[in-house]
Amino acid sequence: QVQLVESGGGLVQAGGSLRLSCVASGSISVLDSMAWYRQAPGKERELVARVTNRGGTNYADTVKERFTISRDNAKNTVYLQMNDLKPEDAAVYYCYWIINYRPYWGQGTQVTVSS
Repeated sequence: QVQLVESGGGLVQAGGSLRLSCVASGSISVLDSMAWYRQAPGKERELVARVTNRGGTNYADTVKERFTISRDNAKNTVYLQMNDLKPEDAAVYYCYWIINYRPYWGQGTQVTVSS
């Protein structure tokens, strides 16, 4: 019954910015920790950013000081603001959210960065 819908991906030039969104819908009783992951072709899926229900955040070293994760629980929405994008940031980005004590994944949104 819970669904995550991601949006905001696209093609940008190196140095550009994108803002990803993930909206949860369905029967939501408990909204807990969430994170953004990404997976590039030929690579394993990696954690990009995470925010707990307590507000604590963590970032991969490769995106630290460039990406910002945030959330609006009233709108069941999480965001990933990505600045100063680099070609190595190109990947499919996935929202991961623990809802009702169960993990859910979004369908992914493609981010392409041209050099």
